[in-house]
Amino acid sequence: MNLDFIPFLQQLAANPLLMVATLLTLGVILVNGWTDAPNAIATCVVTRCMSARAAIFMAAVFNFLGVFLMSLLSPAVAETITKMVDFGDNSHEAIVALSAALFAIVVWATVAWIFGIPTSESHALIAGLTGGAIALHNSLDGVNAGEWVKVLYGLVISVLLGFGLGWGVCKLVTLLFRRVQRKYTEKFFRGAQIFGAAAMSFMHGAQDGLKFMGVILLSMFLANGQEPHPVDMPMWLMLVCSVVMGVGTSIGGKKIIKSVGMDMVKLEKYQGFSADIAASISLLFSSLFGIPVSTTHAKTTSIMGVGAVKRLSAINFSVVKEMGLTWILTFPGCGLIGFLMTKLFMWLF
Repeated sequence: MNLDFIPFLQQLAANPLLMVATLLTLGVILVNGWTDAPNAIATCVVTRCMSARAAIFMAAVFNFLGVFLMSLLSPAVAETITKMVDFGDNSHEAIVALSAALFAIVVWATVAWIFGIPTSESHALIAGLTGGAIALHNSLDGVNAGEWVKVLYGLVISVLLGFGLGWGVCKLVTLLFRRVQRKYTEKFFRGAQIFGAAAMSFMHGAQDGLKFMGVILLSMFLANGQEPHPVDMPMWLMLVCSVVMGVGTSIGGKKIIKSVGMDMVKLEKYQGFSADIAASISLLFSSLFGIPVSTTHAKTTSIMGVGAVKRLSAINFSVVKEMGLTWILTFPGCGLIGFLMTKLFMWLF
């Protein structure tokens, strides 16, 4: 299968269903940009280290670098996504089911964005694909349990590691700088906070960028009647994913930034830096082992860990509860929509 840009465009022109699946994937990436990507820069913006516009531009650049370098280092996350479900041997039905699953993800994510809740596009992606595969097979035969169990590992890792590292890094920073005058720490952590936000943006690209590239590759495999297999990520695909994600962040980022960076915990610069570094480490660990995790989970739990250093009451648990319910509902909710949309799309097409 030729992954060069011109042959890909020729395939789109010859296969309308592949074009639909690709456009829907780009739609999901756009939605990810306005719901997930803002988490990476939320702390940097609310601590007034950077303006929202500058932070969004920085996020777009480091998202691309994350996609590019992690593709070279370990594209295991993308491979996990391509192998997680089986859409069967019929290329027409497979593309229809994939398109239905992607449409379901856009619907679910848009509703969450309207209410300003930072839902996990990673889990929505996994749930939608799973619901579509189940609908296509009318059973669980379309689900690869060996790959899907990595999602459960990721759920536990992102929550426990994010919270634990958030608490640990913030506690360490507090001890190291306890005798330094505030005017000096403010200046230092302004720069450190920008570095932390860049690291988070990099890891967001490394995790979520690879997931969505995995989906586009999956659609190409299905359209060509091939079994998913490891390939070298084409540069044009990295650029497209990064640009679309950056556009999405510029459209709807401020609402999520407020929910994550302002409503849940009131942050100072050193706390924002601690949360970013903790979440970045959690995402790096998961990416290297090919575990698809939620960047939202990693960031929000690290913020909670940071808030817990002073006292648990510093955390706004009403916001945490609202987010938790959204996360819990994502798998059955988006999975059901994916299932129903697949049945509908199969009937229509």
